[in-house]
Amino acid sequence: MTPAVFLAILCLGVASAAPTPDYSLDAEWEEWKRSNEKTYSQEEERQRRAVWEENVKMIKLHSEGSGLGMNNFTVEMNEFGDMTGEEMRKMMESSVLTLRNGKHIQKRGDPQIPKTLDWRTQGYVAPVRRQLGCGACWAFTVAASLEGQLFKKTGKLIPLSVQNLIDCSRSFGTTGCKGGKVYGAFLYVKNNGGLEAEATYPYEAK
Repeated sequence: MTPAVFLAILCLGVASAAPTPDYSLDAEWEEWKRSNEKTYSQEEERQRRAVWEENVKMIKLHSEGSGLGMNNFTVEMNEFGDMTGEEMRKMMESSVLTLRNGKHIQKRGDPQIPKTLDWRTQGYVAPVRRQLGCGACWAFTVAASLEGQLFKKTGKLIPLSVQNLIDCSRSFGTTGCKGGKVYGAFLYVKNNGGLEAEATYPYEAK
């Protein structure tokens, strides 16, 4: 077999191994790419579309189950629709706060503590914000925690600036959209004397 023939067969095998897209979803795929500003190489697009189509199927099945009363939550397509579950896990995971000086968290047997408590109904939790493609879950966590404490003290729920943490806390061990430790972010807020409000320092996801 000549090298040229072997190469042609090899290319044919690779092409046939690539997932075949559901052409009925072409318009929806193109609109999703446009609205989320997605661009790919030819090979990457085949792979990403295959993942996206699997997620579309999962969302459809879940929605059908919700219509039958089988689920108590909703799911919808967003900018992460071309990512696998493992890719999402790696992107979203954050470092765990390490306890210092050998201290341990102990469960308190206080009978006054309720079995359940929803802080949302108490006014402590601001509306959900979209993180987009920035791995700053650590900053959202810190901002939300401080918002609740501020509400407890003042009675006012003021969304705080996640972007302020992303931009300014790097000297405390955070790395912007690539992750960070909540402990370092809290230290930054303490040393800075506070955190800007979301209204004056809006989120840019970068």
